[in-house]
Amino acid sequence: MTNNHDIGAVSELPENFEELKRAANRTGSWRDRLNAVNELGNWDTAPTIKLLQHVLTGDQVFQVREAAYRKLKQLGEDVQMPAKNKGELFKGLNKVLLRIKKSLPVGHTFEQFKEKLQKTRLDIYDTYEGDKGTEFDSWLRAIWEAPARR
Repeated sequence: MTNNHDIGAVSELPENFEELKRAANRTGSWRDRLNAVNELGNWDTAPTIKLLQHVLTGDQVFQVREAAYRKLKQLGEDVQMPAKNKGELFKGLNKVLLRIKKSLPVGHTFEQFKEKLQKTRLDIYDTYEGDKGTEFDSWLRAIWEAPARR
């Protein structure tokens, strides 16, 4: 990856770099990661570029990876657009969701299932909420409505 550094970004490290670094790696909130990426993209320094490259290649939420890509492009980096995720983002997702569903009383509501998932596996909830966007509820409802094998 090369850098032309011909954009008008600030070329010193932000005062809150450590805080942004933590936010960029926070698994419990894709929104925090997205906000950190957007702020980091205003700083044309080796550490911020390295962190953005890490997010580009390692984040599970496409929106966050895409934002890192756009910021790196603005900073003159030679990067490739990330691919959209296909398949499960978490190994054994169906087992986890089935276990949560079975842990609830018979006749529970979709909202109870959704709330239990959010409380017990925020990492899964948050990642899929970010990845699915507006289709998250319908995707989760379809899983909830699928017959559970007991």
